[in-house]
Amino acid sequence: MTEQTTRESELLASVPTGLYIGGEWVSAEGGATLPVIDPSTGEVLLQIADASVADGRRALDAAVAAQESWAATPPRQRGEILRRAFDLLQERADDFALLMTLEMGKPLAEARGEVTYGGEFLRWFSEEAVRISGRYGLNPEGTGRMLVSQRPVGPCFFITPWNFPLAMATRKIAPALAAGCTVVVKPAELTPLTTLAFVKLLEEVGLPAGVVNVITTSHSQWVSAPIIADPRLRKLSFTGSTEVGRKLIAQAAEGVLRVSMELGGNAPFVVFEDADLDAAVDGALAAKFRNIGQACTAANRFIVHASVADEFARRVTERVSAMRLGRGTDDGVQIGPLIDDAAVEKAEKLVADAVSRGASVTTGGSRVDRAGTFFEPTVVTGVTPGSDILTNEIFGPVLAIATFDDEDEAVRLANDTEFGLVSYVYTQGLARGHRMIDRLDTGMMGLNVGVISNAAAPFGGVKQSGIGREGGPEGIHEYLSTKYTLIPG
Repeated sequence: MTEQTTRESELLASVPTGLYIGGEWVSAEGGATLPVIDPSTGEVLLQIADASVADGRRALDAAVAAQESWAATPPRQRGEILRRAFDLLQERADDFALLMTLEMGKPLAEARGEVTYGGEFLRWFSEEAVRISGRYGLNPEGTGRMLVSQRPVGPCFFITPWNFPLAMATRKIAPALAAGCTVVVKPAELTPLTTLAFVKLLEEVGLPAGVVNVITTSHSQWVSAPIIADPRLRKLSFTGSTEVGRKLIAQAAEGVLRVSMELGGNAPFVVFEDADLDAAVDGALAAKFRNIGQACTAANRFIVHASVADEFARRVTERVSAMRLGRGTDDGVQIGPLIDDAAVEKAEKLVADAVSRGASVTTGGSRVDRAGTFFEPTVVTGVTPGSDILTNEIFGPVLAIATFDDEDEAVRLANDTEFGLVSYVYTQGLARGHRMIDRLDTGMMGLNVGVISNAAAPFGGVKQSGIGREGGPEGIHEYLSTKYTLIPG
C-alpha cells in the first residue's frame, strides 16, 4: 500500500457514515445503505446510511425542536460558532480537499480552492450575524412609533448539488445559522461525504444538537416530498437543474414556503473585436474548464467576433490540447473525470450534434478509454444556430465557439436563452462594457474576468436560472422575515 493510498484510507475511515439527527449519528431505518463511488476509478469509497421517509421526518422533528432555543441564542454566540468552524476548516483544509477530490473527481488544486471559497461563507456570515438590524421611528401621521424588526424564518430544508460539495453546503448553512434558523440538509447522493465531514466539524465546534441535521438518501424525491409538505417547515433552498427546481417550487407553493432556487445556466462568453485576446483566452479557460466544466457558472456559449474568432480558436485549442487529464490526486492534473457515465454520454451527444450541423472539433471530442468516467477536453468551432450545444447546459469540458458581426447581434445571441445566471464579456471599451452590464439579461456578469464567485457578493440569476440570492449582505435576508409593530404614542 502506497503512502497516498494509506492517507486516503485513513481519511475515509474518519468520515461518519450515518445520518446526523438531533445531535446523534444514527443508522438509517432498517440499516439501509448506499455506495459512494470514486468517478476516477468506478470503485466504491464508502457505504453510507440510506435514509427513509421516516428518517427524514425525524430529522425535521429535531430541527423544529431546536428552533426556538437557537433563535434565542445571542447573535454573537451564533457568529462565534461559525467563526470557530471557519478556523477549524482551515486547519483541516488538506483533508477536505482530498475528500472532495475522491468523491467528486476535481483536481486537488481546485479542491483546495473550494475549501478557501466555501470557508469564506462561514467567515462572512459569522460577521453578518451581529449586523441583523431593523428600524424605529415616528409614523408620518404622528400617532405612533413604528418598530420594524427581523426574525428568523424558521426550520429550513436544503437540497445541495454534487459539483461543489463543500461550498454549496456552507453557502446555505452559514446564513441560516447566522439568522437563527435550524436546518435539515440532504446532500447529493453522488457526493455526500464532504457534507458529513463538515457537519462532524460543526459538532466539534459546539453547535447545539438539532440545529443542523443531515440525511443522505438514494430516494431523494420520496424522502424530500413529506418534509416539504410538512407545515412546520418554513424555507426551502435548492441548487440544481431548472427541471427539478420547477417541481420543488410547485411543492413549496402548497405551504407558501420561502424559497431560494439556484438553477440551471447557459452562460454566454462574449469576445469583442477590441478584446485583449491574451486575457480573453485565460478567462475562457477559467470560465469553461474550472471544475471540469461542471459548474452552473461555466461558460457555455463562446460568442466571438468574426474578425478575431480564428485567432481566439487557435489559441484556446493550443492551450486545451496541452491540458493533462487524469485522477484528481495526481500531480499536474487539470481535467479529472466527469461525475458519472450519463455526463459522458451527454457530452458525446452534444459534440456529435454540433458536428452533424457543420461544426469542427479542433481538439478532443471523445470519451477516454480508461477506468472511470473521463471525457477529453474539447474545442468545437463553427457552431451553427440550432445546435443543441447552444441551448443545453453542457456540464463538461467542451468549449463551443460561434461567431457574430456587431454588438446588437452579440447581445441578441447572448440573451437568446431562457436562462440568465451569469455572463462574461471581454472588451477594452469602457462605454461598451457599461452597455453590456445594462443589456445582458443575467443576475451576474464578469467584465474582463472569467471567475466571479465571492462570498461577499450576491450569487443568483434571473429568468429560469432561479429565485433569491446567496452570499453578500443579501444572503442573510433570505433567512429573515420582517415584522412591523405599531406602538401608539
